[in-house]
Amino acid sequence: MGTVGTSPDGIAGERRQLINIAYRLLGSVTEAEDAVQDAYTRWYGLSRSRQEEILSPGAWLTTVTSRICLDLLGSARARRERYVGAWLPEPLPDRTEWDHAGGADPTGPADPADQIVLDESVAMAFLVVLESMTPAERVAFVLHDVFRYPFAEIADVLGRTPAACKQLAASARQRVSVARAPVTATGRADVVRHVKEAWETKDIAALVALLNPAAVMTADGGGMVGTVLRPVEGGARIAQYMVAIADKAPGLELLERSVNGVPGLVAQRAGVVVTVASFDISDGRVTRIWVVRNPEKLRPWAQEG
Repeated sequence: MGTVGTSPDGIAGERRQLINIAYRLLGSVTEAEDAVQDAYTRWYGLSRSRQEEILSPGAWLTTVTSRICLDLLGSARARRERYVGAWLPEPLPDRTEWDHAGGADPTGPADPADQIVLDESVAMAFLVVLESMTPAERVAFVLHDVFRYPFAEIADVLGRTPAACKQLAASARQRVSVARAPVTATGRADVVRHVKEAWETKDIAALVALLNPAAVMTADGGGMVGTVLRPVEGGARIAQYMVAIADKAPGLELLERSVNGVPGLVAQRAGVVVTVASFDISDGRVTRIWVVRNPEKLRPWAQEG
C-alpha cells in the first residue's frame, strides 16, 4: 500500500494519500485529519528498530489509518442516532476558496483542501451512497475501487480473507452504480445557475420546472441552526419551501461555487457562508439537493475568500 522509506520526508509524503483515503471513508474532514494524525502518532511511537523492520512504512500507515477509520465507522451509527436531524458529509470547497483564516501554522501540514483530490469519488451523491454501506463494505470498496489496493492487502485491514473482501466490494459496487449517472460539467452548471436565478426571483413555477417531480431535499443543521429535520419530498414542495426560506431570510446572497468538485450553491450573509447546497442532476432536472447548514461542517467556508 506504499513504498516510502523511513526518513521524515518520506513518511510525511504519505499524508496526502492518507487524508484522501480517510475523508472518503469518514465523510468528515475533521475526523479524517484526526485519524491520520493518530496513525502518525502510532508510527512515531514505535522504536527505531521496529520502524526499520517495517519494509513499507506507507503500507503500514495506510493499514493503520484504515483500521482507525473502520473503528470510527463502527461507532458512527450510534452517534448518528443521537444526531439532530439528517447527517450529511462535510462539503468541500474548491482549494482556491478554502478558508486560511483559522490561524494555521504556515510551516505545518498543508490545509486538507490542498490535500484532497476532488474527483467523482468525493461528489456528495457518491459520499451519501457510501454512508449506506456497512463499515467493512465501505473500507473494501474505497480501498479497492477508488485507490486500487489489492484484496490481499485489504484483507489485512479488515481481518478477513481476500475472497471475503472481494465479495464486500462487489456488494458495495452494486449500490454505487446507481449513483454514477454521468452529467457534463457544463450541463450541471447551467441547471444550478437556473436554480439560483429562479430562487432569487422567487419563481415557484420556474423552480418546479427545474426539479424532478420526485426530487428530494435533505438538510443538515446538526441541531445548531434551524432547518427541516426530515427530507422534503416532491419538486413542488421543495420549490415552495425554497421560496418560503427566501422570504424569511432577507439579505441572503446566493453564489455559484464548486462543492466537492462540481457546481453547487452557497448562501452567505455579510460575507459569511451559512449554507452550502449540492445537487444531483439527471436529464436536465434536479433529483436530489443536499443542504449543509451545520456551522461545524462549514468551517472551511466560514469566510468567503
